[in-house]
Formats: sequence, C-alpha cells, structure tokens
Amino acid sequence: MKYSRIIVIVLDSVGIGEASDADKYDDIGADTIGHIASNYKGDFRLKNLEVLGLGNIRKNKPLNRIKIQEFPMAHVGKMREVSAGKDSMDGHWEMMGLPVEQKMGFFPNGFPEEVIKKIEKFSGRKVIVNKPYSGTEVIKDYGEEQIRDGSLIVYTSGDSVLQIAANEGVISIEELYRICRYVRSLVDELNLMVGRIIARPYIGTNKSNFERTSNRRDYTMEPTGETVLDIMKSSNYDVIGIGKINDIFSGRGITNGIHTSSNDDGMNKIISLVKKNFHGLLFANLVDFDSKYGHRRDVEGYGKALMKVDKQLSNVLENLQNDDLLVITADHGNDPSFKGTDHTREYVPLIVYSPENQGGELETRTSFSDLGKSILENFDLENNLPGKSFLNELD
Repeated sequence: MKYSRIIVIVLDSVGIGEASDADKYDDIGADTIGHIASNYKGDFRLKNLEVLGLGNIRKNKPLNRIKIQEFPMAHVGKMREVSAGKDSMDGHWEMMGLPVEQKMGFFPNGFPEEVIKKIEKFSGRKVIVNKPYSGTEVIKDYGEEQIRDGSLIVYTSGDSVLQIAANEGVISIEELYRICRYVRSLVDELNLMVGRIIARPYIGTNKSNFERTSNRRDYTMEPTGETVLDIMKSSNYDVIGIGKINDIFSGRGITNGIHTSSNDDGMNKIISLVKKNFHGLLFANLVDFDSKYGHRRDVEGYGKALMKVDKQLSNVLENLQNDDLLVITADHGNDPSFKGTDHTREYVPLIVYSPENQGGELETRTSFSDLGKSILENFDLENNLPGKSFLNELD
C-alpha cells in the first residue's frame, strides 16, 4: 500500500472535449471546459487546477485562459468512457470497475401507460406531462397545474431517467420519496432498465418564482456486479460517499454516506473529512455543475461555480497528508454552450496529486475503470475487475 487515503472528487459533467466516439451520440464539437473558458464574459481563472496541470491535458488544443505548466504539480491525463450511456450512473459505476455495457431503457415518447397507471394508483394522484423535458422548463410550464391539482410531474430526458417533480408545499418530501421508491421497484419488476428514478422537489407559488431545492434524491438501479466499493468495504476499509454517491450505488459498498445541499456544502464536507483520520476511500460528487448550470445552458453560472470550487481546493491541498492521493475527474460532459440540454459525450480530466510525488503526464485511459483498478492496486486487494492501474506512472 502506497497511499493510506485516496480522495476522489468528481466534478459532475466537467468534460474536456469530445470523445473519440462522440459522433455516435451526436456530440461532435462538445467541449465543456474549453467552451466555458472561451465564452465566459468576465475574468476566468482556475488558479489551483491550473498549477495542478489542467491545461497540460490539452497541449494539442490549448485551453483559453488556462496556462500549460512547465512543471505541473500533479500527474494529468484524460479518460474515455466505454459504457453505453453518458449518464452519472454509467460514469460512476465505470470508475468503480463496473462499465454499463447493457442497453439502458430510454423513453423519448414517454413511459408506458401501464407504468403511469400504476403510479397513479399507488399515489392516488394524477400524472401529468410524461415526455422528455428540461427540468427547469417543466416546472415553469406545468408547476402551477401541479400545485392546483396536486398531481405528479413525470418527465424524462436524453438519459435513462424517470423524474418526478412536485411542489414541497403540496406534496411532502417524505411522500415524494415514498412514491419514487415505489417507482424504482415498479420499473425493476417490469425490467425496463431505467437507470435512475429522481425525486425533484421544488418550491414557489407561480412560474415566476419556482425553484428546485436541494432535497433531490436519486433511486438508482442496484449495481449489477461487484464494484471497487464492495471490495473496499468487505476488506474493512472506510468508504465515504459524499453527495449523490450513496444514491448512485444504492448504498452498496458505502460505510458512511453523506448528503450535500450544494457544491459549497460538498467541498466543506470534503475539507472537514480530510482534516480527520480515516483509512480508505473518500468518493465525492459535486453535482451543481451539471444540475444547475450544464442542463440550463448557463455558461456564466458554470464558470463561477468552477472558480468557487477551484478556490476551495486550496483548503483541500493544504490539509493533505504526505501519504494521501487526490484524484480530480468527472463522469461525463454537459457543455453549456452546446445544442440541446442533455449530457455530452466527452473525455474527462484525470488529475492525480500527492504531496510526495512530482507531477507529470499520464497515458490517455481507455476506460474510466482504470481509476478503480488503481485504487484496488494501492490497497493490494485482489480482484477480477476491468481496467489498468496508473499507479506505476506516478513514480
């Protein structure tokens, strides 16, 4: 074992340019970080990510306003996803050694009538919408009807998701969660292969002031095989999940699941835990980039959020122990300047830093699973999971 603690921070949706198979997803030209750096209207600086070596990942196509370092602090590269989809579940499962190779269920014409009728019967509430929609637009267009009738807004997207939105003043959070848990069991029973059932509570009195809250919950498919988290937990290591990690893995392999209300809350929890003693893996997701800015195609908001997290990284770096390994990456792209409102198929950055190592370059990884394989190799845990460790490249 080389490192006693590995801290993985997933910057949700912060892709770094179209993947080699982007054409299959109609995502040619997507470039989340690149387009934010180019199109942000004010001063844009990612000081900590820059000195770690973010700009070095793109030497062949330099990022605007993010300098290439002669001596980067971290080892840097990028990873390509092999999973069939470009959803958070696919990305995180693949990072932990479980690529999603089977075709997930997508519903561009809405969910089957059988599903809708069973949701209505279970909940005693009418279902409205039932088609692909932007999460913010759907409550703007249908929120007043939902409040008036006490109905459930059911919608989907380009991902394998069934989302249910309801006003917290009309349907309690506990009731919405109960309905979503039922829907999770329902789609599993019908073998519809829906990746996530998402509770999307919102507040407000009319379409001019509706706002989604931090009480979102994801009810994900049970992992279909063994993951790095399972192996770590069964070997008595700490496995701390921050943000939606616990939801994405249905609680499996997690020894301590910690919910967060925002990127800021997530970073504060990461900083607090880094200051404490644990032995194993801290796995965190910062979801605001995706949910608040990527899907809403908000370049300015996305850029500000990146700069805020970059500033908070100072406290993470200052509190790392010499035998800690920090990994900063992403699960997919969501280019806020791109067409549509869905995720984008992109490479994701791989930034690997330890106070005891000099920086350098990493090979482009052919699967996100290389991250999980590196974690298991570090803790000397036998496994048959896919991937190729990059630990030997850090020497």
